Amino acid sequence: MRQIALDIGLEAQPGFDNFESAGNEAAVEAVLDWVQAVGQPNRAVAPVLYLWGESGAGKSHLLRAAAQALRQRACRHGWMDERAPVRGRAAEFQPDWDALVLDNVDAYSAAQQHQAFNWFVNAFTPQSGRPRPVLAAGALPPADLRLREDLRSRLAWGEVHPLHALNEASVRQALQRRAQAKGLVLGEDVLRYMLTRFSRDTGSLMQLLDHLDRYALQTQRAITVPMLKAMLNDE
Repeated sequence: MRQIALDIGLEAQPGFDNFESAGNEAAVEAVLDWVQAVGQPNRAVAPVLYLWGESGAGKSHLLRAAAQALRQRACRHGWMDERAPVRGRAAEFQPDWDALVLDNVDAYSAAQQHQAFNWFVNAFTPQSGRPRPVLAAGALPPADLRLREDLRSRLAWGEVHPLHALNEASVRQALQRRAQAKGLVLGEDVLRYMLTRFSRDTGSLMQLLDHLDRYALQTQRAITVPMLKAMLNDE
């Protein structure tokens, strides 16, 4: 059965609180430490923190959570992913940035690779007065990325952490734990529907569960497959 990506207007945003870290605790802790160190001259921070793993492991979720945490701390950052423009102001390095966040680097075009390398040069040039640490993610370790050599080597400058996708049994357990913490009951039919009809990115499934919780409260209905379908039709 074709799985549906969770681009359905869910209100919850990727955050550290709705990311299931089981098996990836070291990587999550490294990202949290990185966020807290950005903009703090007295705290050591790796010049580059790189996460890698297969699709669905939660790389983009963690990078978006980190970007949101930086905004909450009033730290400005540059964001780049495979959809980023390569022309105009949005593509230019900004001197007031405190950090760089580079997602899905393995999918960068030649022009985006050039842009990312330019950002690196500007972030670490002595003339800038202060280095801007980089948080990046891709499908492979830096050494295996098919990128221009100068960019690939820079992505390996600091810490490298793998991210592992949860297996189905672990995803089920994580969803049930989150549901129980919310006082919700998830039947087997609902779990099966969620796991067969939606992308198994754990963070996205947690967002779906949060949205189900709100919809159930608004409609005063138990969580069932018909209720889930009704919620999707209301989006």
